[in-house]
Amino acid sequence: MASDLMDTMAATSVAIGQVLDKLLVVPAGPEARVQEAMRYAVFNGGKRLRPLLVLASADLFGVERQHALHVGAALECVHCYSLIHDDLPAMDDDDMRRGQPTVHKKFDEATAILAGDALLTLAFEILASTDTHPDPYVRLELVKSLAVASGGHGMVGGQMIDLTADDYDLDERAIFRLQYMKTGALLSFAVEAGAIMAHAGKKVRASLAGYARDLGLAYQIADDLLDALGDANVVGKATGKDADAGKATIVGILGIERAQQQAAILSQQAIDHLADFDKKAALLREIAEFAINRRA
Repeated sequence: MASDLMDTMAATSVAIGQVLDKLLVVPAGPEARVQEAMRYAVFNGGKRLRPLLVLASADLFGVERQHALHVGAALECVHCYSLIHDDLPAMDDDDMRRGQPTVHKKFDEATAILAGDALLTLAFEILASTDTHPDPYVRLELVKSLAVASGGHGMVGGQMIDLTADDYDLDERAIFRLQYMKTGALLSFAVEAGAIMAHAGKKVRASLAGYARDLGLAYQIADDLLDALGDANVVGKATGKDADAGKATIVGILGIERAQQQAAILSQQAIDHLADFDKKAALLREIAEFAINRRA
């Protein structure tokens, strides 16, 4: 990963962290435990890729930085909630996340569930605030779009398919659909959020949607490759779990070499969708390359 992208990611992480720090104030009462768990999940060393995509898409249209940061913070809340619940014994049953004990291990299962619930609802509280955007119609579209991306027709639906995958003989197309819903839908929201805030036209939004779709699929294949080939100490969580569980993945169907080729094709397709944009899309292009070359 190029050093300038690393610097941009680090700066984004700091900026998003400052927004979240103000929003996640720990109260003095007994409910403080859930806020502590929320903070533990949010400030646990994530890459902040989704907020970075929000900022990169917003920069295409000159959207005010504070508005983009609030949307990025809302999206990060949804992402972190999904990780908390994904790690639970009833789901993927993971003990480690980003090199640290998962929330239900650090606290307990009930607190982890509540922390996830609270982060999800906080996301929509953020989007509904005038600090996010002065136009109520923009805020409404952001709320609706994130709800669709994170709900039963998006991330949650993808997780349901993933949990019941053993009951079906999933082919390559079905796995791509699963992965788009589970991972790609939130990435799509991140990329389209800038266009929403800028009242951008249909053609521009279609190009960004195409970029996000291919980016999301490339990112998920890279995730599967990390599970198959990665070092748990570098990745920050257990590896080899997909194969051990007999999960249907693109890597399992295509094999390592063809999956790597497919990820590279998708990354390039994502970049090609940005052909009509000028140098302002340089960061989005870098992210598409990073998605398939990352080590964690």
